[in-house]
Amino acid sequence: MMDWDKLRVFHAVADAGSFTHAGDALNLSQSAVSRQISALEDSLGVSLFHRHARGLVLTEPGEHLHQAVRHVVTRLAATEALLAESKDVPKGPLKVTATMAFGSTWLTPRIPEFLELYPDVELTLLLDDSELDLSMREADVAIRVNTPRQPDLIQRHLMTIHSHLYAHQSYVNRRGVPRTRAELAGHDLISYPLGMRPPFANVQWILDAVEGPPRPGQPALQVNSVYAIYRAVECGMGIAALPDFLMQDARDFVRVLPEVGGPKVEAYFVYAEELRHSKRIAVFREFLLRKVAESRF
Repeated sequence: MMDWDKLRVFHAVADAGSFTHAGDALNLSQSAVSRQISALEDSLGVSLFHRHARGLVLTEPGEHLHQAVRHVVTRLAATEALLAESKDVPKGPLKVTATMAFGSTWLTPRIPEFLELYPDVELTLLLDDSELDLSMREADVAIRVNTPRQPDLIQRHLMTIHSHLYAHQSYVNRRGVPRTRAELAGHDLISYPLGMRPPFANVQWILDAVEGPPRPGQPALQVNSVYAIYRAVECGMGIAALPDFLMQDARDFVRVLPEVGGPKVEAYFVYAEELRHSKRIAVFREFLLRKVAESRF
């Protein structure tokens, strides 16, 4: 049986990359940390670190042990949070990840109301178009626009996202409005870059909406962020396919070719199975479902 005190020191050293920094974090001397690591290596019969002048690097056995210990530490942190949570009042840290576009434009403006209802919840928003690892507690909750593939995650359908073509009034004043899909080819189009992994499938559908051969130089602008595409449209740079939720509080946007719509995308509220009894997650989920029901997408 491995000694947990030594494993705790090992975890700190692996994260810090040095005995000195790990000792500062653990309030131990550098020599005490070094002795603990040496004793752990002796008990396991393997070297856990390559030692050199610039610091420490995990060996292959060290990498395997670090992954296992990190998993235990994250599980213990989750359990500690659940035990500390009141039976009656949701409280404690809650890390929520969402895509940049959804998190910036729809979610963030609704957070003050949630925090007013639940002031003891310590909310952190992590906006990122890549998927953070919930099993490793990079976040507690994710709002995802792709069906979760991990078997140990609980998912709840949150909303169906519709998208249409939009331009800003300043662009319309300058260039007019295309009346047909053939005329769309003559306008400045803004799209997610082809060949890059998009935040959700068919995000570049505006290019398929064009009828006939595309005009040379199309798309006029490619941006690998749906939120940045929204801002480019807001600046009057052209026409783009955008999710309708971005238009909730937007001003002076014009829906172009309103009969043309993109593929529907399903959004899910996702969290780790071990957090199924968390009151923080339960109240946040119910709050979002209520806000979605009040919205008109």
